[in-house]
Amino acid sequence: MGRTNDELGGLPSTAAGEGNRQVLAILAVIQFLMTVDSSVMNVSISALVADLGTTVTAIQGVITAYTLVMAAFMISGGKVGDLLGRRRALRIGLVVYAIGSGTTAIAPNVGVLLLGWSVLEGLGAALIMPTVTVLIAGNFTGQARAKAYAAIAAASAVAVAAGPIIGGFVTANFSWRWVFAAEVLIAMAILVATKFVRDLPSDQRPRFDLIGSVLSAAGLGFLVFGILKSSSWGWVTPKVAEGPDATPQLFGLSVVTWLVIGGLLLLWAFLAWQRRLAHRGGSPLVDPSLFERPQLTGGLSVLLLQYLVMMGMFFTMPLFLSIALGLDAFQTGLRMLPLSLALVVVAPSVPRLWANVGPRRVVQVGLVLMLAAALILAARFEVGAGAGVTLLPFLLMGAGMGALASQLGNVIVSAVPVQRGGEAGGLQYTAQNLGSSLGTALIGAVVIASLGALLLRGVKGSSELDEALKSQAAIQIGSGVQFVSDAQLEKALSETSLPQADQEAILGVNEKARLGALRTAMVVVALFIILTMFLARRLPAEPLVPQEPGAAPDRRDPPGET
Repeated sequence: MGRTNDELGGLPSTAAGEGNRQVLAILAVIQFLMTVDSSVMNVSISALVADLGTTVTAIQGVITAYTLVMAAFMISGGKVGDLLGRRRALRIGLVVYAIGSGTTAIAPNVGVLLLGWSVLEGLGAALIMPTVTVLIAGNFTGQARAKAYAAIAAASAVAVAAGPIIGGFVTANFSWRWVFAAEVLIAMAILVATKFVRDLPSDQRPRFDLIGSVLSAAGLGFLVFGILKSSSWGWVTPKVAEGPDATPQLFGLSVVTWLVIGGLLLLWAFLAWQRRLAHRGGSPLVDPSLFERPQLTGGLSVLLLQYLVMMGMFFTMPLFLSIALGLDAFQTGLRMLPLSLALVVVAPSVPRLWANVGPRRVVQVGLVLMLAAALILAARFEVGAGAGVTLLPFLLMGAGMGALASQLGNVIVSAVPVQRGGEAGGLQYTAQNLGSSLGTALIGAVVIASLGALLLRGVKGSSELDEALKSQAAIQIGSGVQFVSDAQLEKALSETSLPQADQEAILGVNEKARLGALRTAMVVVALFIILTMFLARRLPAEPLVPQEPGAAPDRRDPPGET
């Protein structure tokens, strides 16, 4: 049996009812706005560089910092909602977010851009996103709650795919500044609309755990920053050991190694402090006993890996569409829309059509669809492949993600009383951001490593290149490779004195290596999906549907808990 209303923290049935479309639309728009900011400017980097007189590296750092701030302060943001009230925390977050968007829209240099976009918008999002989880629990019950979580997850996935389309269109036809100016207006409109959202009252105001907040923010910050920089600095050994372009290192190891180790140690200290505080009867940022609930830890683990796979896909597929096939940003976004559309259709449909099927079975079916999509893509990445090869895999991947999206939010929040939803929401979005960071970093590293190995093998095995050229090419490949289009490589080769036959041979080797690297990335994605299948066994086997009002309370633990 699922949890009853009583078990969910005494949520009044008459107040929650079946929710309403107005509240769901407001919360879905909030989720879309928070998520779209992480991808909307990726296609407009060159415009930002030219307008602000800065470098590509600086702009990429600003984009990275936005995700970093969100991940670092998400747990603390969830607790602030417990202290101030969820709707009040949401409103404060919207104001901070709007100020950040306005600051970004008028930024005269990259420093102001960092302050507005990465810091203020990131802090606003860290306040807003955990409250969305709790407000769904406070405004919906029964099947309406499962449908609401599915719709919120769908809004997030659509935002990731739609971001490049929106950013590319607005930047090409107007200015990138209008994206952030529009966000100010949208945030203010949502602020007014929050009067329709029922708050979830709390009968206690715990003290804020400042030490725990610092430890969690520092630990997550170090860990996420290290992961995000791994592709450019190297995981263990420095990517560039010597010379003017040497990457940061300490005692011969890449700084990434020290950041990851330091982050893990700080998170260990955070958990130790939480246990100590709970033992003393204090108010920990996250109650350590929550991690003893298999339903919660299982849901968080699957969610983390879902976002790892999803962001790995969203990293890899644009490389195929835009670089291998030469599509522009707008065309690339359109080609990826089937994935989001399938997710949007499937996510809200599953709770309605499979109301009596447990989360474990639904997630397992979704993972099978995702695995099929990854393997089909791996098989279809070959010379001569066109954009059409992505349609079926994208539909399968979107449907699979939709199946997961329809369950995981409800699984996580149903594992704890509604009054503890702030903590669950903070953990949920922390797992989501960690998964996103890992997906981009790990799959990106696989692509580059595979590309280098395949290029080296292709050059050495070419019968059209002489030995001297092979040796020179091997040295250059060993110093690092980039995922480049045919046009970029042709331009670089035209500036050399190589004969036309040699240039064409190198282009052929690069094309095969490029597709081979993408194929390897899809195989790795498939392996992560298989790992997720094992973890999904910890999810509840029976539906998580609260009993109807008046039904006798079921005091048993929900499936998946001990």
